[in-house]
Amino acid sequence: MQLFVNDLTVIDFSYLCLERGIVGESWIVDVLLDGALNEQNMVLDFGIVKKQIKAIIDDAVDHKLLLPMQEPALNIEDSIAHKSHQFVDFNSKRGSYYLQSPQCAFAKIDAPAITLDSVTEHLQSIILAELPSNVSGLIITLRPENIDGFYYHYSHGLKKHEGNCQRIAHGHRSKITIYHNNLRSIKLEKMWCDRWRDIYIASTDDAIKQENIQLSNSAKQHFTPEHHYFSYTAPQGRFDIAVPRQVLEIVDCDSTVELLADYIARQLKAEYPQDNFKVIAYEGVAKGAIASV
Repeated sequence: MQLFVNDLTVIDFSYLCLERGIVGESWIVDVLLDGALNEQNMVLDFGIVKKQIKAIIDDAVDHKLLLPMQEPALNIEDSIAHKSHQFVDFNSKRGSYYLQSPQCAFAKIDAPAITLDSVTEHLQSIILAELPSNVSGLIITLRPENIDGFYYHYSHGLKKHEGNCQRIAHGHRSKITIYHNNLRSIKLEKMWCDRWRDIYIASTDDAIKQENIQLSNSAKQHFTPEHHYFSYTAPQGRFDIAVPRQVLEIVDCDSTVELLADYIARQLKAEYPQDNFKVIAYEGVAKGAIASV
């Protein structure tokens, strides 16, 4: 007997990619279970599927930075500054990224690259071990949202957030809709999606001087004039990141979706002061904010 739940949840995360750097991503999760009927004549109660399995998935990868542990360009070591924190150094073809975060902000995937298949295999092994004995098989399907238009991938962190959004390198794959003088502008949508392709978005309030950043000794030996430095302390711990200029957008606000929608609208208004704009910015799948100027 098989039991399925489509659209069980959406995982929003970032991952390290040799070609693209730090990439924000959003994947929809479908679940299919194989097994014998239990004493309630069910493979598994839908309530357990929706709560327990979703919780396992969230704890494993949601709002984390996924690390491809077999990638030679990645180096991980325990932080010498804070207990239960780790340093992550990554040299991609787009630039070098250096981080410090609590261990809970990272997900270690035993694969050479972060792909749909490698994350699926990781999740299936974790979830199946937690299910009752009558469940003999599990198929997890991860899929990106089908977007008819332009979209961007961004990574960020929210220091004021009490939940997992505080993690300094988690992200989203997001679409955007822009109205210019009450008419939809595909041109402006494409412009912003090109501008924010695989971008790291940081707040001016979190910028610090190089001498105050807490990163690995190896990272400090490889800083370049192009690196910018950001840090904050949140409920889960201390977060630090060094990001090269070419993959960075520094905004004059927090990077909540509400303020990012407003930021884009203000940038457009400054360029065309006589015109009006409405920006519908998404944060991952089926959620977002609207700003009008």
